[in-house]
Amino acid sequence: MGIHGTLNTMSVSDLLQFLGAGRKTGSLKVGRGSIVKQIYLENGSIVGSYSNDPREYLGQVLLHYGKIEESQLQVAMEIQRHSGGLLGEILSSRGFVSQEDIAEVLRTRTLEIIYDLFIWEEAQFEFFDNEKLPVNLIRIQVDTTAVIMDGIYRIDEWARYRRVIPSDRTFFELTPGWTQSLHASKEIRQVLYHVEKRMTAAEICYQMHTSLFHACALLFDLVNKDIIRVAGEAPAPVVEAPTDLSALNLPQTIPELLNLARAEMKENDAENALAIIHSALEQEPKNTAAHRLREEAEKKFVAQAYQNGLSPRSVPRVLESLEQLEHERLGPQEGFLLSRINGESDLESILSICPFREADSLRMIKKLLDGGIIGIK
Repeated sequence: MGIHGTLNTMSVSDLLQFLGAGRKTGSLKVGRGSIVKQIYLENGSIVGSYSNDPREYLGQVLLHYGKIEESQLQVAMEIQRHSGGLLGEILSSRGFVSQEDIAEVLRTRTLEIIYDLFIWEEAQFEFFDNEKLPVNLIRIQVDTTAVIMDGIYRIDEWARYRRVIPSDRTFFELTPGWTQSLHASKEIRQVLYHVEKRMTAAEICYQMHTSLFHACALLFDLVNKDIIRVAGEAPAPVVEAPTDLSALNLPQTIPELLNLARAEMKENDAENALAIIHSALEQEPKNTAAHRLREEAEKKFVAQAYQNGLSPRSVPRVLESLEQLEHERLGPQEGFLLSRINGESDLESILSICPFREADSLRMIKKLLDGGIIGIK
């Protein structure tokens, strides 16, 4: 029997406890906005997970754990684009990372995808009873009760972090005692470097290719040790005005919204189509048809972007000075993208290391171009 609802009515821990006690086999799908995660169970035990969040893709996780460099990921992604193949196998065959490290990171990623769900406050879920497990599933065997206990611990920790770091836009400064951390780990030195640059918690998260939870854990510990302190909160970034869909008289039902999106795609307006699909996913985050259509619309949007003046081989460069950039109210994602523009790497290389969907990255590139912040060589 399948169950469905929202996390407001049934928490992730309650869900997993119910499925574990019932020795269920199938897939638990949890959706929030455009992000969908799945937990796979077999006889009540967790055997795998999946996420469509680009921040949780293998390449990003390998970067976070220091197993590869961004330049190595760029090389592997280019090989994958032209020749196909699995990213892990390409990285291993090039000698960038061992198979053992990949296996270890994949197991860790599987669990992190699940643990992240425990701090989701609002989402929809549905359990698909006896659904076949994916053929290419990276299998693990984890006791569901152990995952629940670790997840509850994470909820408590997240509450502690939020009392000190109340916003993703919180930024920090070094205290006089920061020199005691000079012999700290590479990861801590990276955090201190970003703190010195007055980056927010969200910006540090992207720069270090990690989750917001992990970034806040590091920052919280440094605050407790009086190495850094909270210095303030950055102003909210200027949000690009959403596509105006008022003239379309949007229907209310999901099937009608998706039909309208298909019509917009036929009119070659992929941007409008994506906005309509986003509206549908806001109502039903785990709607399979909407996700499939979004992939089609994104491909069309990317193709159109490259037909309208951009090229994968275009080399962007920053036009504004550092002083001017400090006055630009950019979001953390735009800040990350901007930090990878060096006047030498082409768009294809830059986008290959970004923890964002390609269409989202290109929309940000377009915004930076239109704002005169970057130009194309």
